[in-house]
Amino acid sequence: MNTTTTFKPAQTDLPPEQELARLRWQCRRGMLELDTMLGSFLDKCFSQLTDKEKSAFYTLLNYPDQLLLEHLMGRTLPLDKDVAHVAKKIQAAAGP
Repeated sequence: MNTTTTFKPAQTDLPPEQELARLRWQCRRGMLELDTMLGSFLDKCFSQLTDKEKSAFYTLLNYPDQLLLEHLMGRTLPLDKDVAHVAKKIQAAAGP
């Protein structure tokens, strides 16, 4: 049985604040570093993303936690250039 959750782009029938709350729940990964980086990005930058960037963000959320951490810490780079672009934005938002 496959229990992998797939995160999908925003549902247009939800008000923005409900969609953001749903997305915030999906960003909870169980690793403090990921929770902090994703939560901070959501608060600071998500609303300014283009639709293409939001789609890449949802794609990034489908990555396994360890791979996601490697990408967000800058140790590896996603093969998809759009996802790599968003990963770099998340890194910048979490900067010093």
